[in-house]
Amino acid sequence: MGMTAFVLLLVFFILLILSVPISFSIGIATLVTMLMSMDLTPAVTTIAQRMAGGLDSFALLAIPFFVLSGLIMGQGGIAKRLIEFAMALIGALPGGLALVNVVSCMLFGAISGSAVAATSAIGSFMLPEMKKQGYDPNFSAAVTAAAATTGMLIPPSNILIIYAIASGGVSIAALFMAGYLPGIMVGLALMVVCMIYAKRKGYPTGARLPLRVVAKCCLAAIPSLFLIFLVIGGIIGGIFTATEAGAIAVFYSMFLSMGVYREVKMSEFPALLLKSAETTAIVLLLIGSSTAMSWLLSFENIPQTFSDFLLALSDNPIIILLLINIVLIVVGAFLDMTPAVLIFTPIFLPVAMALGMSPLQFGIMMVLNLSIGLCSPPVGAVLFVTCAIAKTKLENIIKPLIPLYFAMFVVLMLVTYVPWVSEAFPRWLGL
Repeated sequence: MGMTAFVLLLVFFILLILSVPISFSIGIATLVTMLMSMDLTPAVTTIAQRMAGGLDSFALLAIPFFVLSGLIMGQGGIAKRLIEFAMALIGALPGGLALVNVVSCMLFGAISGSAVAATSAIGSFMLPEMKKQGYDPNFSAAVTAAAATTGMLIPPSNILIIYAIASGGVSIAALFMAGYLPGIMVGLALMVVCMIYAKRKGYPTGARLPLRVVAKCCLAAIPSLFLIFLVIGGIIGGIFTATEAGAIAVFYSMFLSMGVYREVKMSEFPALLLKSAETTAIVLLLIGSSTAMSWLLSFENIPQTFSDFLLALSDNPIIILLLINIVLIVVGAFLDMTPAVLIFTPIFLPVAMALGMSPLQFGIMMVLNLSIGLCSPPVGAVLFVTCAIAKTKLENIIKPLIPLYFAMFVVLMLVTYVPWVSEAFPRWLGL
């Protein structure tokens, strides 16, 4: 078992250092490790079977739908209206533009279900505007990168669907509702940091808008915000499944972007379909290869061995859960969220449950943990997208990110040690 884990990790990290795509790194590392105990043909056959089995899930059909709806909304003028809505509500507070950035990322991330989409859509507008108003471009980029990750917690979220599958059947509806309060808490924590930073730096506040203008901006944003109530309300009410909700999200986003706002032309739709197919293929390849690696780990009894090791370290749940969080933070800095969830859920979930943590609470803790990794070097996808938009270097935004990391870590500790934070909404709704 020890040699298996050593070879698996060694090959995987060597491939990562050589800039091999993560999905291929996982698959090749799994194949090389399996070749230690079997011939090439059965090893390849086993991996193919496990990959196919990992993708044979009805719940995964929701992912291409939510990916496509996010792309349509990204081009459909929805981001602009959400920014205007946030500006009307909180633009006059200290650090107004930074707060607008956070709220806009939260809203767009919740609607699109994608941190990268929120970074691109909101950052493309907000970063130049904040620079124009005298904000430090590196601080602005750090705020965008951190705030965009809230879309991983606030539903609809593709990564919560993947966790539901990896955990063995946790209710997607319950996970969606469990993510609301932690996601909002992360946003509020980031806003507190932004207000303190803005006051210390003397950044300008926006003008207080007339009530008539505020009302106009709110009305303009209602059709976009209604998507959240349509999708989540339908799932919670038992009207449709998460997969059906994804299809409805596509049709509604098409209706808004093409019929109401008229910012997406029918001629542009094939390109959006192609882009969504590419993104979906990448995600599904990650899921398939990660499922194969997860099976290998289970076959070698690595999750059970690691669980026994952790439980033997201490009988104090606080210490063990802190160790799990530290490991996941490190994992999130090097590994994409999808394979991280699929590989580490079978390893850490039994430990968490042995300590009295519900699969629901653990799922939110894990996703929040890995969300921090999305905006952390060296692999954080959101971080690199933000740097490209802000036209700055990665090392320049690390310092302003530190207080934002701290704010996210505080919320992570609350999620870890206070079950009510993630379980209150699902219990209230009887999920």
